[in-house]
Amino acid sequence: MPRCPGLYAVHGDHDVWHELGLGEPTDPRPLYVGKAERSLASRDVDTHFSTGKTGSSTLRRSLAGLLTDELRLEGRPRNPAKPERFANFGLEASGDERLTSWMVSHLRLAVWPAPDGAILPAVEAAVLAELLPPLNVAKVSTPWRPLVQAGRRRLAAQAEAWAVGIGRPTE
Repeated sequence: MPRCPGLYAVHGDHDVWHELGLGEPTDPRPLYVGKAERSLASRDVDTHFSTGKTGSSTLRRSLAGLLTDELRLEGRPRNPAKPERFANFGLEASGDERLTSWMVSHLRLAVWPAPDGAILPAVEAAVLAELLPPLNVAKVSTPWRPLVQAGRRRLAAQAEAWAVGIGRPTE
């Protein structure tokens, strides 16, 4: 994985689309496209595909929202010591590990290292507009957006409930 700026695309096969509840893939579009302003390696491997990073990864939160029941995932505040911004929820530890395992075994990653002088936000916007990846919820509107947002809201609500003590186990 290159340690330079660029774009990345996350792909899943026919079975993955169905497992995520996205329906029949109509073309080979990626599930998600993003940009790494500094390093593709740190953004993709060190964040998106790393356990414990769900609160910092839009991709992980979107996948978690669609796989909540299948992987038995539970939303938690990203930082339990300072619970806030529940839309950027994390997951309880074992669920975060299950999500990482699922991602590693089901998804493929493609990268485009940016040439010098490339204006990444503009390139990303053009790619998103052309490909319409279903797991992107910002900068593009797709038919899958309401489904992805609903799953994410469900886990955000769990994180908020946990923060106010509703979901915490009693000692």
